[in-house]
Parts: sequence; C-alpha cells; structure tokens
Amino acid sequence: MFQLLAYLRFRLHAGNAHGLHSPFVYDLYTTVICHDGEFAAFAPIEAQRRALLKSTARLSVTDLGAGSHTGAGRVRRVSAIARTAAKPPRLAQLLFRLVNRFRPVTVLELGTSLGLTTAYLAAADSRRRVITFEGCPNVAAAARATFAALRLPNVEVVEGNLDATLGPALAVLGAPADFVFFDGNHRREPTLRYFAQCLAHRTDESVFVFDDIHWSAEMEEAWAAIQAHPKVTVTVDLFYVGLVFFRRGQPRQHFALRLDGPHDGWI
Repeated sequence: MFQLLAYLRFRLHAGNAHGLHSPFVYDLYTTVICHDGEFAAFAPIEAQRRALLKSTARLSVTDLGAGSHTGAGRVRRVSAIARTAAKPPRLAQLLFRLVNRFRPVTVLELGTSLGLTTAYLAAADSRRRVITFEGCPNVAAAARATFAALRLPNVEVVEGNLDATLGPALAVLGAPADFVFFDGNHRREPTLRYFAQCLAHRTDESVFVFDDIHWSAEMEEAWAAIQAHPKVTVTVDLFYVGLVFFRRGQPRQHFALRLDGPHDGWI
C-alpha cells in the first residue's frame, strides 16, 4: 500500500522530456533512460534468468537487510529469488545503458542476489572492473555460477555483512568509486552510511544509483537526505531508482521523470 500511494504521488509531479531545461538531463533522459533498443549482451542474460526461474533448487538464505515484502522465509527456492529479488529486465538494462554511457573504470554493486543485475553491469564493458557485495554465502555461490555461465571474468564477489566488508574494500580499491549501485539494505541509516562511505571515494564524474527509493518511508527519508547533501548537484527520481550526480559547475537541480509508454508501469 505504501508503494502504491508513493507511486501516485510520484505520478502527480513527475515530468518527461517536455520542459526539461537541463541539456545534460535532457540528453540522458532521451538517449539513455528512454532508449528501447536491444544490445547483444541482453539475450544470454535473459536466457540465464529463464533458467533460474525454472530451477527447483533451494537455498538457505541469510538476510542482512530490511527483509522482503513477500514474507519469504529462510529457505527459499532459487526460482522465487529470481522472481522477486532480481531486478526486472527493464531496470537491469537501464543500468547496463548507464554504465555503457558513462564508462566507469570501477563499478560497485551493493547487493548481488543471484547476479543477474551484476551481469548487466559487467556485460556493458568487459574491460571494467565490477565488485559486487553479497552477505549470504549460499546466494554468493549461486551468483558465481551465474557469472561462470555467462563468461564474465571481470566480476569480483565480496562475501559478508556489508557493514564489515564495504569499508575495507573501499580502502584498498586503488581507484575512484565512479559508479555505485546501492541495493544492499533498504533502511535509512545503513543507506546513508554506505552513501557516506562511497562519497569519500567519488569524483565529480561519479554516478550513484539508489534502488527502491520509494520502498518505504525510511527510504524516502534517505533519498531526501541524499538530495540535500552539499556535494550532490543533480538527482533524477525515476521512482524505482534514483540517479545521483556530482558534476562540477552543474546547476543544482532535482528532477522526477516518468517513463512513458512501454517503459512505464514497473509497479
């Protein structure tokens, strides 16, 4: 119910390309966000998704985040995880296009699940280093099987509680955190803490993407705090995800943009 009301509020004030006066955001919206073309990398990843959706295997899952709206228990079918926890194709393919557009050297993903979204991040450019963090060892093992099946050697999996693994991984990163997908804990305090940790390693060209910014009141509070941060210059609220930019010299602006036509209706 919360998400439905949040979506209705979003639709009331969200716009589209008409009236967009920021050349940067207009170009991003029209050529990346609303792009509906296919890339060769999509088909094998979606074939892997179909295989996982048919899997009869079960995993004992350690959930260190905010839990699931579905009320799933500790032992879960792989097919159920693929259906409810993996990002849908449209959202995962948007992340692919963002990586393809901004060409980050290092991509961080906070929350791996079965690795389907990670695969999109990694397949955008095999020369890019993708570091993904997963708290549950059994889920991490399933993700590694996904990467092996898709022949993605540029993915590194960091296992363990994100509270304990993110700081040390950032300390030895050896490169800026120039693309980060935050999908590790849908609560206000951890989200803001992870944001602050990654912020110390960002550049003016970094792109941060936050998943499920309207998932709960806590996440909406976290999103508002991120938008208000003095280092943040531009944000784009697409309802399910929020894009954050730190571009030097860019006017400070916040946008809520809907995905018209076939892209809308993710809810």
